[in-house]
Amino acid sequence: MAGLIKREDIDRVRERTDLKEIVDAFVTLRGAGVGSYKGLCPFHDERSPSFHVRPSVGTYHCFGCGESGDVISFLMKMEHTTFAETVERLAAKAGIELHYEDGGTGPDREQVGRRQRLLEANKVADEYFQSQLRTEGAATGQQFLAGRGFTFEHAAQFNVGYAPQGWDNLLNHLRRKGFRDDELKLTGLFSEGQRGIYDRFRGRLVWPIRDMTGATIGFGARKLFEDDPGPKYLNTPETQLYKKSQVLYGIDAAKRNIAKKRQLVVVEGYTDVMSAHLSGVDTAVATCGTAFGSDHVKIARRLISDDGTGGEIIFTFDGDAAGQKAALRAFEEDSKFLARTYVAVEPSGLDPCDLRQEKGPEAVVALIDSRRPLFEFAIKAGMKNFDLDTVEGRSGALRHAAPIVAGIRDSVVRPGYERELAGWLGLDQSTVHQAVQRAQRGAASSADARRGERRSSAGEDHRPDGDPAASGRPPGFQRPDARDPAARMEKEALEVVLQQPTLLSAEQWQAFYSADFKVPAYAVVHSGIRAAGMAGATPSQWVEQVRQEVPVELAPLVGELAVTPLPARTDEDLIRYCRDIMNRLFELQITHQKAELLGRLQRMGPAGDPAEFAALNRQLLDLEMKRRSLRARD
Repeated sequence: MAGLIKREDIDRVRERTDLKEIVDAFVTLRGAGVGSYKGLCPFHDERSPSFHVRPSVGTYHCFGCGESGDVISFLMKMEHTTFAETVERLAAKAGIELHYEDGGTGPDREQVGRRQRLLEANKVADEYFQSQLRTEGAATGQQFLAGRGFTFEHAAQFNVGYAPQGWDNLLNHLRRKGFRDDELKLTGLFSEGQRGIYDRFRGRLVWPIRDMTGATIGFGARKLFEDDPGPKYLNTPETQLYKKSQVLYGIDAAKRNIAKKRQLVVVEGYTDVMSAHLSGVDTAVATCGTAFGSDHVKIARRLISDDGTGGEIIFTFDGDAAGQKAALRAFEEDSKFLARTYVAVEPSGLDPCDLRQEKGPEAVVALIDSRRPLFEFAIKAGMKNFDLDTVEGRSGALRHAAPIVAGIRDSVVRPGYERELAGWLGLDQSTVHQAVQRAQRGAASSADARRGERRSSAGEDHRPDGDPAASGRPPGFQRPDARDPAARMEKEALEVVLQQPTLLSAEQWQAFYSADFKVPAYAVVHSGIRAAGMAGATPSQWVEQVRQEVPVELAPLVGELAVTPLPARTDEDLIRYCRDIMNRLFELQITHQKAELLGRLQRMGPAGDPAEFAALNRQLLDLEMKRRSLRARD
């Protein structure tokens, strides 16, 4: 059995892997200074971006929750894989052959991580299904697609496949590819009976469901034959890879456009996604056999950079009762978005697939353009439950609608909907306004109570806006006073050394090593830098070396210092800033040393040793000359 992966190979994997490229698959990143990026944290819910990435040093850090690390730890947390599995996957992608401490050259087929084997099985199955779509046996599937306006080219664009009739077609194919039955049982591609496992998908059109990296993690299949006793749509069951509440069909194809346009369109089915994209709505995705829930919200918010500065989520539903119910379920998640939420309902009841086929692609675009605010839809849908011809009915409708209007985040839009609601209900506008204000006060009181409960139970210590990172501080770490110039100076110097080690001269390194850091946490990091030695061969190795040299509770602080954006817009500004920071640090150290020498001179008094007195004065003179030399460089 293979031993530990050799350290030098792990370093090569880190160095050959672009951290930004990996993070981009999960988070929409935007520039935050020279060589720095930020986005909404994938590890906790937040409204303002506090997740920072600095690819040059291979490090990420969230100033909100404190999560910190490198490309390996990021993928481990996002995909729930072991260290070895993650390194093996990244090595395979980078074309790096791994070596192990026992002399092995990497795991054989049986030793590959379970997750990787599941991904491989799904990939092979995906390719198999696609190849079957062009066979004679897939004629019914071909007719189904053609009847909905899809060509072979369209099917290939969306990787649509066909699962042939029969009990063991895919099973035998995967066996021939070297997969064992105990592995295949875990894929969700097979059911099990008294005689063993057999194909789960038979005589069906098949759509691959992929994660944001483009890896196939499951399938959705549509029934084609009347004698099929199964449901109309059949999905992969829950597996290690596939969690239906955490996936969106089409996300791999749409993610770039979603991030660029800051728009996400939610449709109901696989063919709706295809039709939307083919019509020019290239931000469309669909849930997979479940309602749009809280995990989907997190994915959407990360992709559109939901920080309150724009973005829109558009839900499309059929105009029938089921569609209305689905829209109201979506409204339950509305408060979790800062972006505006809309609903687009086709009065004729046609879904995007039928709409494109019957009225052309422009009709699908028009459907999206006709969107209305989701809260307006919720208000009107609720009003249908009341008899507005009676006083009691209008009062009940107002009680239903007032909290919805009160929850409208845009204070400019809210008064307009108060007027609209008054008109819909035939009530005086002041009456509606008072009801909305009461609802606002009630919501505020409830929110305050919930926050108080969370703080008392969790002991939260919320940081003020603009002050980096306190909520994610390591246990036992006392953050220094940000107003203390000496503490701020030490912090800025550590940021420079960790992020731009190659800009320091040998003289500056020597002066940095001899510096005396006063803030306890920064002093520990300074010691870790000294223990790690001069900056390693690469910046990413350098930060990791330092991280390994500090106590585990301070490792997040190293990550924080390594990604904090430096205040420079150009490379020239960056060089100047780093030089100035190091000079200020050295001048501060000189000031401390001079103060110590002056104290010793005062304690000596006039009766002190003349030789020692002269030596101390020479040291003071040397320090003053160094200080003047530093200032002359500015």
